[in-house]
Order: sequence, then C-alpha cells, then structure tokens
Amino acid sequence: MTLFVAPSHDPAADFAGLYAMFHDGLRRTLACLGVPPAAVDDALQEVFVVVHRRLDDPARVHCLKGWMYGIARRIAWRHHRTASRHAHKLAAVEPPVEPASLDEVLARNEAIDFMHRFLSTLDDDQREVFVLAEIEGLSAPEIATVVEAKLNTVYSRLRLARARFELAVQRQQVRTHREASHGT
Repeated sequence: MTLFVAPSHDPAADFAGLYAMFHDGLRRTLACLGVPPAAVDDALQEVFVVVHRRLDDPARVHCLKGWMYGIARRIAWRHHRTASRHAHKLAAVEPPVEPASLDEVLARNEAIDFMHRFLSTLDDDQREVFVLAEIEGLSAPEIATVVEAKLNTVYSRLRLARARFELAVQRQQVRTHREASHGT
C-alpha cells in the first residue's frame, strides 16, 4: 500500500479505492479510539463523508494514510465530546417524579399552559431559537447550524426572547400575587 497518492482524474474511482483500502482499518481504529460499538458504523460513515467532500484537497496528496486517520481521530473525538455532553445533561436532570398532590398537578399544568401561551407570543424565529436553547439545551453555535443563521443573529433572537420571557414571568407573578391577595 502506498502512502503517497496523487488524485486521479476520476474522483469516483479515487473514492472507491480509498474506501476499499481504508474501510477495515478505519473501522478498527474508530473502535480502538473508544467510539461505542453501536456508533462505529455512523462514525465511519462520517469519516468517508469528509473524505468524499475533501477528495480534491491538496493536503491529502502528501500523506494519504495520515490524512485519513487524522479525519478518523477528529470524528472519534467529536463522538466522545457529544457523548460527554449528553452524559453531563443526563446527570444534571433529576428523574421525573410523579406529583404528590392535586395542587402540584395543578401548578405543573398552569406552568405548561403559561409556557405555551408565552411561546405563542414569539415570532417563529425567536420561538425556534428559544426552544432550542432553553428547552432542548443546544448551544448558540449548534442552533446557528440548525436554523442556518449567523451566530450573531441567533444571539440576538435569543436575547430578545429571553427578555420577553422575563417580562412575561414578572407579569405572571404580579397577576398571581394580586389573585392571592384578593382571595380568588
């Protein structure tokens, strides 16, 4: 196997050859780098998607094997980072507990109704960003990718939605206090 390969004039042939040459080794390497067995095939596919996209990259001409395994290493690292974030989020969330009383059920339902009413007041762009950030826990760069918007645009939409949420909460607290003091 040669380590120095210049791209041919047929990208499909290049890709098929690279796939045949490196498939087993990359799969093994991803598993050795700690990608869980259930995710190895997905990680391997990600590697070959990057390879296909960058097939004409002059950097691969110098050391094909190093280039391919470098991509695999970065994909494995990304899988570790994602798994770590997911585990951290799961650890931060307490398992749901059934409400003990009717008052708790009522309070929970009122909170859900409040959130739905609040979300209905936002425009589509702000609602989407707010839900992805505050409910789904995505970071601003992740949201920018999902909604295909500039990062500053995401931050702006999120800032405006959060300000509106704070105002809605304050209004709800005043309303609740007023109702409690009037005995209704």
